Amino acid sequence: MTMKIPLMRPYFDSDELKEIKKVLNSGWVSQGPETKKFEKCAREYLGIKHTIPVTNCTAALHLALLSIGIKKGDEVLVADYTYPATGHSVVYCGAKPRFVDVDVRTYNINPELLKHKLTTRTKAIIPVHTFGQPADMDPIMEFAADNNLKVIEDAACAFGAKYKKKYAGTIGDIGCYSFHARKGLTTGEGGMIATRDDTLAEKMRCLSIFGIKAAWDREGSKKFSIPTFIDIGYNYKMSDITAAIGVVQLKRLDKVITKKKALAKLWDEHLIDMSNITPPYIAKNVEHIYQTYNTRLSKNIDRNNIITRLADVGVQTNIGTYASHIQPVYKSKDKCPKSLEIFHTSLALPLFYRMTHAQVEIAARKLKKELEV
Repeated sequence: MTMKIPLMRPYFDSDELKEIKKVLNSGWVSQGPETKKFEKCAREYLGIKHTIPVTNCTAALHLALLSIGIKKGDEVLVADYTYPATGHSVVYCGAKPRFVDVDVRTYNINPELLKHKLTTRTKAIIPVHTFGQPADMDPIMEFAADNNLKVIEDAACAFGAKYKKKYAGTIGDIGCYSFHARKGLTTGEGGMIATRDDTLAEKMRCLSIFGIKAAWDREGSKKFSIPTFIDIGYNYKMSDITAAIGVVQLKRLDKVITKKKALAKLWDEHLIDMSNITPPYIAKNVEHIYQTYNTRLSKNIDRNNIITRLADVGVQTNIGTYASHIQPVYKSKDKCPKSLEIFHTSLALPLFYRMTHAQVEIAARKLKKELEV
């Protein structure tokens, strides 16, 4: 059945169609002028020296890890409660993810637990800004500095979120963003890398295009030259079609964030009167952008059954995300009890830009009814 109230819907209008048509008419649909434009717009928005558009956030994480030299035998400390793309990116490099448990309130990595997973093989930390709420970056950065570790922020859900007035993804050595369909800024698929480091930026840009100079850069040269391949690179470059959508989306991002915050507040007000459910906790000194409105149910509630029953009455919900350490692919021996608890009890509720107050009220009423059964 078609959901009357979906979990999410991306927000597109005629502006995206106009820009896509321009790109198609230009004849340059791979990486080109629109990609450069999107890169510049994102760089200015974030206030950072380098941005590199790529195919998705997984590619961004992979390139980030390669650029800092992560290789076979290394270990990377990874926030456990995250989509497995985070851990996968470490495995792509031949390294081992060591999963660190999270704060049960924020769902973000618990900085106090980093020391328990530190070994002589540890080279980096990947905190995840879960659902659009920044992790507690100050103690993470202090721990990294004390132990000579690099910090790669998985800001997949957090383009536009802030930690102490700094944009998530601009605090560590490298930040990685997603523009997947569920994000506030979406290009369908797509991603971005951000860094202040010239050397890392050059390395990641090269690796994102097979290890050669981009075709658009060569177009401006008056002298013919044959590109050389200086490294084993990847085809991670963003297309101009995708970038054109991103330029439009970025212009309205703050408006989208403002609307989603208002809807989240409305959800909060409805959940106050409900038993067996806990609304999202917002830490001090952060700006949460609500990529997902994730709640927790009481342990005595069958979360999966709630998801099924709500679907039957036209309200789409889902789990939050995954406890990575229990995924068979990793064969991990790490223990992350808080992450596991959240994994089993989390419930993501509908939240998207075009959602109306009436839809929130209807969904809340049906949720309350199911929780009382």
